[in-house]
Amino acid sequence: MRRSRKGRGATRDRAIQGTNDSSVLSKCSTAAFGYIQDGFLQYFITKRCRRAPLIHRGYYVRAQAVDHCVQEFLLQSQGYPRRQILSLGAGFDSLYFRLKNAGLLSRTLVYEVDFPGVACQKAALIKSRKELATIVGEAGGRESGAMSFAGEDYKLLGVDLSELSNLEQALNEAGLDPEVPTMFLAEVVLTYMEISSSDALIQWAAQHFSCAQFVLYEQIHPEDPFGHIMQQHFIQLNSVLHSLAQYPNCEAQRRRFLQRGWAKCTVIDMNEFYTSFMPEHERQRVQALEPFDEYEEWHLKCSHYFILAASKGEGLSWTPLFSKMPAFSADDPLRVTGKICASVCTIDSKIAGLRRYGHRSVLIKPHVVLTTGGFGEQDGQHCRLTDVHVLIRHEDKWQAGNMRMEKPGNIWSGRLFHTVTCVSEGQALVVGGRMSPANASLGMLWLRFPESIMASDPDCVVVEFLSPQPAENIASSRWRHTTTEVTCQGQRYLFIYGGRSAVQPVLGDWYFLHLEEFFCRRIPIGGAVPEGRHSHSACSWNGGALIAGGLGAAEHPLNSVLFLRPSRSGFQWHHIETHPSLIPRYSHTAHVHDGKLLLVGGVWLHSASVPGVTVIDLMTGFNLEYQVDTGSLEWPLMLHNHASIFLSDKKELLVIGGGGNCFSFGTHFNLHPVYLHLCNIFTSQ
Repeated sequence: MRRSRKGRGATRDRAIQGTNDSSVLSKCSTAAFGYIQDGFLQYFITKRCRRAPLIHRGYYVRAQAVDHCVQEFLLQSQGYPRRQILSLGAGFDSLYFRLKNAGLLSRTLVYEVDFPGVACQKAALIKSRKELATIVGEAGGRESGAMSFAGEDYKLLGVDLSELSNLEQALNEAGLDPEVPTMFLAEVVLTYMEISSSDALIQWAAQHFSCAQFVLYEQIHPEDPFGHIMQQHFIQLNSVLHSLAQYPNCEAQRRRFLQRGWAKCTVIDMNEFYTSFMPEHERQRVQALEPFDEYEEWHLKCSHYFILAASKGEGLSWTPLFSKMPAFSADDPLRVTGKICASVCTIDSKIAGLRRYGHRSVLIKPHVVLTTGGFGEQDGQHCRLTDVHVLIRHEDKWQAGNMRMEKPGNIWSGRLFHTVTCVSEGQALVVGGRMSPANASLGMLWLRFPESIMASDPDCVVVEFLSPQPAENIASSRWRHTTTEVTCQGQRYLFIYGGRSAVQPVLGDWYFLHLEEFFCRRIPIGGAVPEGRHSHSACSWNGGALIAGGLGAAEHPLNSVLFLRPSRSGFQWHHIETHPSLIPRYSHTAHVHDGKLLLVGGVWLHSASVPGVTVIDLMTGFNLEYQVDTGSLEWPLMLHNHASIFLSDKKELLVIGGGGNCFSFGTHFNLHPVYLHLCNIFTSQ
């Protein structure tokens, strides 16, 4: 952060200050929807904006983490006659007013520092709002020098944090006492400063205060696709995140503080904080506040932000954060066997219809791929896509086929997270999907296409939509489920499993849909019933179905591999043990080839890397991890919410679409289909 001045520096300062305006609007919307209790934010805005549920969750977990640390500091220091909280880059934060109103500031002074312009605006708002001025008290309002506002237990200063000597002088004049237990709080502030300036501030705080804690909330992991999108967002805002390159992960941030005079330091990402520190009843309350279906982006956002607590001094000998994640630490090295090369799949067509996510792509002929639904771009607008896309392979090249849809009417208006299963030469069945998280009663549809699609160059591919007689409404009123063809006593069934609905966040039921007579039949299944899940994968294998991963009821990724194995009377649930233990994941795709299960991409909470391709030997359970080498691609490749087609003759995966709404950083679509070359996997095993 820098003092306002002419040229690019002044423009950058204004951009950084603009993040405060956006942040307080998001916080206010988060409070309005009941995620947090804060009646004071409304007095710092002139208009209200409704944010998306994903934004609400992001600001909720941030507020919970900061409040947890603040309350622990107040608890630890309660035996002292005085204590201090210094909020760096406070903006329009309402922390002081909430703590004072709750009676938690006994013998405590709160200092806030920000740009002089921001501090003056905040001071004016406090003076003009009776609700705020009353909290500060009658003595509030004095100003002199850097002091924009002063009360008995609240002081607001306008100082550039990067000018350390000015900051120290202003704080000394305001009465900040280096011998009193002090909490330093910096929420997405230091990263906007040059690294030399932010490091100097961290070291100054450790050297000049005998008993202190430092709480930092910032971004990490710039190297993966989500991290690239995140960085690009702040670059476009002219608010570069300077600390990411030198301190890219939790361990680097921890060493940063220990090397600058802090005795202890603990850092965890926000996935770990949410899982470890939020009680189950509180997580359930949050999940029920509003319809939500952006799990991938929620977990990715949380893996790219951390909360840090550093401490020094006898009175603050431990930090309020500690790791509770039993399986995988965010910075554990991944057991990588090798790399898989990715390359762009060029398509001979002017049609740009494959930049989407939440869609389905299925191989309906050996050389024909059908893609339906999803969310993408149409006529310059982001929307649910209503078209049907066909790719036809000629030797080693793909061409987009000309499409015409017949009789879609109101029965096909685009859907997300549905399934499509090719059940005969010219027919595929669509099951479920959603329009929105509150509208998912979409049922089933037949897609019929002519034999002419087998021609080498059909003039036009006609896809006909037909609404079948309802088999089971409850079986089709779901999304993020799977449909897998299985065989029982010589009869073909579609095994409809899991997912979620507008009422139930996780479904653990299943149905067997007879593919000839089109009705659901009860077939006995033995063995322990698996945990309900959605966003898992399913593949046909040896007459049964392989189910891998998924997201469970507590919104935790799962690592189980289940085999619905045919038996004499029906089926049997069988758990496949994996060695080493599979990293929990969801939103991946899967294929079986030559006795091996391939798990492609997805999302996991092991945020030191992103999932590539996991290969599981189904006979031994032994699994290997392969990273995807995207060096030849000119854009970040996001392997979630995608579709993939296994081309057995080429030993390649064709990845179609993928991406998502990346928090407040914008929506990302993978620009082109991509090949993942697997020859080395099947030749090396």
